[in-house]
Amino acid sequence: MGNCVAKSQAKDSDSDHDVEFAGGKVKLITTKEAWDQYLEEARRDGKIVIANFSATWCGPCKVIAPYYCELSEKYTSMMFLLVDVDELTEFSTSWDIKATPTFFFLKEGQQLDKLVGANKPELQKKVVAINDSLPEYKQ
Repeated sequence: MGNCVAKSQAKDSDSDHDVEFAGGKVKLITTKEAWDQYLEEARRDGKIVIANFSATWCGPCKVIAPYYCELSEKYTSMMFLLVDVDELTEFSTSWDIKATPTFFFLKEGQQLDKLVGANKPELQKKVVAINDSLPEYKQ
C-alpha cells in the first residue's frame, strides 16, 4: 500500500494540516509536552493510543486522513493522535519513522503494534482487534 519516505525540506509556513489531517476526535500533537500530556491522560483513562506519524506533503497520508478521523469518531474508547513529522522532526526520529504514514498502537506508552503505509483494511483490522481485546470498552 502507499506510503511516503520522509524527506528533508523546509516547513511550509502556510501549512493547512490542521483542517485536512486532524478532524473528528483526532488530537494534533505540536510539542513533545503535548504528547506526554495525552499519553498520561490515556494512561489515567485506560485508553489505547493510536499515533499517526504523517506529513502534509504525503499523498497517501492525505488519502487516509479522513478515514483515520472516521475511526476516531467510531472508537471513542481509544485516543487518536496525529504527529506531523516535519514539525516534530527530532521527536519523530526518536520513533524511527522511515516512511509516512506510520501508525503506532500504544498501551501505557508501550508499543502494542505498528502499521506502515496507508492501508485502510489493515488499519481497520488492527483497530478492531485492539478494540475487541478490551471487552469493557466494546463499542
